[in-house]
Amino acid sequence: MNKLIAAILLTLVLHSNISSVIGQTTVSETATEEKKDSIPPKNLRDFFRQGKFEGHGRYYFMATDNTNNLSDYYANAFGMGIGYETPMIKGFSFNLSGFFIYNLASSDLSIADPVTGKFNRYEIGLFDVQNPKNRHDLDRLEDLNIKYTFKKGNIKFGKQHINTPFINPQDGRMRPTLIEGLTAQFKLSNKLEFLGGWILGVSPRSTIKWFSVGESIGTYPVGRGTDGKPSAYAGNVKSHWISYGGIKFQPNENTNLQAWNMHVDNVSNTSLIQAERRFPIKKTNGLSFLTAIQGIYQTTAGNGGNSNILLTYSQPGSEVIIYGGKLALEKKKSWSIHANHTRIGGTGRYLMPREWGRDPLFTFMPRERNEGFGDVHAFNFVYTKIFGKSGLVSKIGYGEYYLPDVLNAELNKYAFPSYRQLNLELRYKPKGFMEGLEFLLLYVYKGRIGEVYDNPRFVFNKVDMSIYNFVMQYSF
Repeated sequence: MNKLIAAILLTLVLHSNISSVIGQTTVSETATEEKKDSIPPKNLRDFFRQGKFEGHGRYYFMATDNTNNLSDYYANAFGMGIGYETPMIKGFSFNLSGFFIYNLASSDLSIADPVTGKFNRYEIGLFDVQNPKNRHDLDRLEDLNIKYTFKKGNIKFGKQHINTPFINPQDGRMRPTLIEGLTAQFKLSNKLEFLGGWILGVSPRSTIKWFSVGESIGTYPVGRGTDGKPSAYAGNVKSHWISYGGIKFQPNENTNLQAWNMHVDNVSNTSLIQAERRFPIKKTNGLSFLTAIQGIYQTTAGNGGNSNILLTYSQPGSEVIIYGGKLALEKKKSWSIHANHTRIGGTGRYLMPREWGRDPLFTFMPRERNEGFGDVHAFNFVYTKIFGKSGLVSKIGYGEYYLPDVLNAELNKYAFPSYRQLNLELRYKPKGFMEGLEFLLLYVYKGRIGEVYDNPRFVFNKVDMSIYNFVMQYSF
């Protein structure tokens, strides 16, 4: 199927005029929503010539430096993709895209660490987590959908990108997470927007296949059950659909409110509310104070994925409450300082399949998550500096994350010790002739705070380690 799609795309390229789109980070996810209906074509070739192509190339180097005699890793990945959107006719358009990845050079990601018996965690995410030996056959059909655009929004059906608090691209590897289903976006007024969807399939980041909702839960490492034994829910979750809805309300330019709910058939129901308020400081030329609060409530739905308690994803009757806060000082287009806090209650684990997206928590930092834990206190500080119009942005982040003890399987799914994390990030987007290029340097250090009981399995790929990332990408 993917080879056929590639052939179709190549044919369209050879018989159409390519219109460029500069500065996009994903293929076919940012098509202009306000396009006018195309001039009626004289023939099929004219029709396709009025469409729009987008392309994206990406190179990613990643290396992990573990402590002492534990295994280290590296990987070089390169990929390219192209997407095409037809012109609109009576508001309807069709989208098609695909992407391929090559492993240029890497460690052997299929070999377990000899000390712990555990496998690579980060570099494998550049390729196919389900087949570490797969180095070349890494192509994926991404977008394949029909969209209806109208004055106040759009409706889209098929394979597509979405970005919600719980299901999102999580763009920290080569390609994002994708979904298959029906989505809608409506501008109810100048201040109020609704987003919603019905999802029937998922293609997680770091995979090359499409899965049903239940099958997608467990394509990543599954951790352990509340009894301390390895989880066995992979391939056993009975869930057919996901429904979600979100309201975004902006009563004025300094206030943002949003509320979301996501229901996973027979697995869980999760609600989020968030409020953000900016207070401009007069006579300071763009300086403002910002504050935000966040609340999440999650309960198990049905039997949590399987009637057999040993095969279920979420324990029946489980519930957890999360709240967070943010304080920030920002200078418009210059710099910002953010201080964040998250508290995950101790009544159960916060569970959200890592296959679907990154945490929406204020204290999230790239390359680690707090999903799978209960009874968590997290704090972090992030300083961002924008260097004028040069296209250069730097970021420094530091956080401390206090998790349940590694032996507490009930509240610590991944046997992860409390840790501290330092992120140093530098992004550069050239101007002029080089516009469309983007460079990223990211260094991550995670140090141990909690007890590990002299067991290297609680350390390997978790703490006392560094991760080096270099990304170069070009969109056209």
